Amino acid sequence: MPRPHKQLHAWREPPTARPAATILLLRDADTGPEVLMTRRSLKASFAPGVFVFPGGTLDASDSAPDTLLAAAARHGQDVEQQAFSVAALREAFEELGILLAYDSSGAIITQEAVDRFERSPNASLASQLTAAGYRLAIDQVWHLRRWITDRDLPRRFDTHFFVARMPQGQHPLADETEQFEPVWISPREALERHSRRDFAMIFPTVRTLRGLAEHRNVDTILATLANGPPWSPSCPRAGLLDGAEARYAEGDPPFGELELVAPDGGATHALDWQHEKPVPLLRHVWRLTAPNPGMMTGPGTNTYIVGDRDAGFAVIDPGPDDPAHVARIATLVGDRLRYIVCTHDHPDHWPGSARLQATSGGVIHGMPGAGQHFDRNFFPEQRLDDGHSLRIGDSTLRAVHTPGHASGHICLFLEEDHLLFSGDHIINGSTVVIDPPDGNMSDYLASLHRLLELPTRFILPAHGWVIGEPAQAIRALIAHRLGREAKVIRALAETGPCEITQLVERAYDDVPVSLHRIAQRSLLAHLEKLAEDSRVALRDNRWRLLEK
Repeated sequence: MPRPHKQLHAWREPPTARPAATILLLRDADTGPEVLMTRRSLKASFAPGVFVFPGGTLDASDSAPDTLLAAAARHGQDVEQQAFSVAALREAFEELGILLAYDSSGAIITQEAVDRFERSPNASLASQLTAAGYRLAIDQVWHLRRWITDRDLPRRFDTHFFVARMPQGQHPLADETEQFEPVWISPREALERHSRRDFAMIFPTVRTLRGLAEHRNVDTILATLANGPPWSPSCPRAGLLDGAEARYAEGDPPFGELELVAPDGGATHALDWQHEKPVPLLRHVWRLTAPNPGMMTGPGTNTYIVGDRDAGFAVIDPGPDDPAHVARIATLVGDRLRYIVCTHDHPDHWPGSARLQATSGGVIHGMPGAGQHFDRNFFPEQRLDDGHSLRIGDSTLRAVHTPGHASGHICLFLEEDHLLFSGDHIINGSTVVIDPPDGNMSDYLASLHRLLELPTRFILPAHGWVIGEPAQAIRALIAHRLGREAKVIRALAETGPCEITQLVERAYDDVPVSLHRIAQRSLLAHLEKLAEDSRVALRDNRWRLLEK
């Protein structure tokens, strides 16, 4: 993480999460799979009145030897998984009267057999199973994912989510103490009703149902879980959007920014895009987004200001020559501007430099492009070559040459806080266009591999929110580009020699036709890389595969 004294908020230790388990009981219906849900008591201390799956905290008895002996486990279920599976089935029995267990013949027990069991939490389920000669069917329970309650909430649970097929012939009956109104509902209907605000659910429930909504039946759901490892744990984070709390999981575009600004999970950071005032990310880092939103710029081009009044400031990517935007930067830096750094020569990044310098001083740094097709109006006063550093008080910005999107593109690595200002090389929520001849796909991929070598903790892109899990994000970009390259090869194999205007329709058939003209530029970059690799050739204005 960045240095503690640079954080905006003092650390607050989140409450300890209690281990818990919940289970999604599934059945097939004419419209697809349905899941059994129930409404929590309005007096519940956690999530009162919302619809949930049956579940609760892990009891010591769930992992007791006599309990596990009364359970039929499958190969590969370790003791911990067995205990959580037991907890999930025990809670389903106590709350809804559903008991997934085998009788002595190996058949799932009937409703009549279930009715003979005492549902009180004080009655040992394991003892009752043993006395009846039954075994809990945890081998029919599959781990779906693991949710850890948000760090900002006062009561937290570390909950394993399981799925199982509803035992035939059994019927749910709520305990009318903790749970009420059991209902069978399809994931899609539950989500639609939730969006209409007549089916209250908490964030993990909503996200879990989204993952199930596209499945055709119970078999396809279980098949996805039979061989794969359990999903990584997820702990959502909260921010403010339109003045209200909004929650996000790992992989959501705002998640990394919330992790940077409020690592303890406090719901304090506003995520709304606005252009009038700088957004503090750390005590020495601000973001001011230029008012140039669009298809290529997203919410706008991010200008970053690094430093403080005592040490002075560095401005990274002053943006377009927009007088109001430059004036806002100048208001923050005053007469303490030391460095103006442009990551590359594209028109939404550097033209504000001269106006900012005239207002606040500072020396313009950057790397001119190579070849014949870079912007020749871009003349930084000080060339910032690969490995060169700028010092601002107790912070060091080191230049990393990352050609690909532009031949003279540089990223800035803030060494003490492990932050990477990535310019357009990496942006949040999309991939960048690689536009030959100044853009080069081989260089772009090589630069991504090089960035993997840095000990980066967060990426601060020129477009979009802060990105967390940098290595994962970078590997995803590499995989995306290589996947597109493979798709280009497959398309050429299907079409035979063809012009690029024809090829883009197949190689980018997952992209709206309205964007094919832009996609064609990146397609050309892919083809030029494949030509370098001796995989394709251009003859008579047609691209064709070469034999290996």
